Amino acid sequence: MPASLADLPVNGVLPLPDWGLIRARGADARSFLHGQLTQDVTHLVPGTARLAGYCTAKGRMLASFVMWASGDDTVMLACSADVLPATLKRLRMFVLRAKCTLDDVSAETPLWGLAGSLAGGLSPWQVQGSDELRIGLPPALIDGRTVARALQVGGTAPSAPALAAPTWLGLEAASGVPRIVGATVEQFVPQMVNLELVGGVNFQKGCYPGQEVVARSQYRGTLKRRGHLLSGPVQMTPGQEIVHSADPGQPAGLVALAGELPGVGPVALAELKLAALDGGTLHLGQADGPLLTPAALPYVLPVLAD
Repeated sequence: MPASLADLPVNGVLPLPDWGLIRARGADARSFLHGQLTQDVTHLVPGTARLAGYCTAKGRMLASFVMWASGDDTVMLACSADVLPATLKRLRMFVLRAKCTLDDVSAETPLWGLAGSLAGGLSPWQVQGSDELRIGLPPALIDGRTVARALQVGGTAPSAPALAAPTWLGLEAASGVPRIVGATVEQFVPQMVNLELVGGVNFQKGCYPGQEVVARSQYRGTLKRRGHLLSGPVQMTPGQEIVHSADPGQPAGLVALAGELPGVGPVALAELKLAALDGGTLHLGQADGPLLTPAALPYVLPVLAD
């Protein structure tokens, strides 16, 4: 990682075609989603956004959302575009008699990623605006310095330098906030990618699919995997396996998000066995693959109890 970020272009904007948007609308929209997601939806207040996960009955994540309220009877859910169709179909299956309609509104509502000074006035999960929203996202940590991020919903692109897609993805990985994409569907229980550490799981709310598994992972001390930030010499992609030098016969982890930061190089948020960090080396794909180096996350991981 570089000693200075003086030459690192982290101020800019870019369209986010890899994100999509679901609108849930109706008198029962909040209560319906509350029973489906890992997050409290009934108490979602204007001016704030929340992170949420959508799991199978076995607690494996099908999708992750940035969600916010748009009036009393409408909730918006931003997620990866490649998981949106299957997620929308599955959610619709469980609406039954609830007064809630679910629609893909991605085409009519463009999404933009803002980084650096463009996003510097927003706190994480703060929502500003009406027809054109800006949502503060948790910042990325690079070489001990934070880079602000935000999601703009609707409107036109701000007048600002263009940000390269790999740079935005690198910032996304370096923020330590997971986003489920097509290659990682059903690969992770929320805690494996630190979803509860970044506010994506509410353990006081009622039941939802997979709730028992998620709660058991939290309170029984059985979690043996966590999300970690890694840097390496080659570009990584979600779904790639990570191998440990001491146990090359089976994967030690999986890449969840990956990008590339100018002046820094390729970075990835990856799910890893905690034991894989005790010694030896980590490699991409196979035992003699590119060497991967752990880097700092913007938050502290809990210590596993003995």
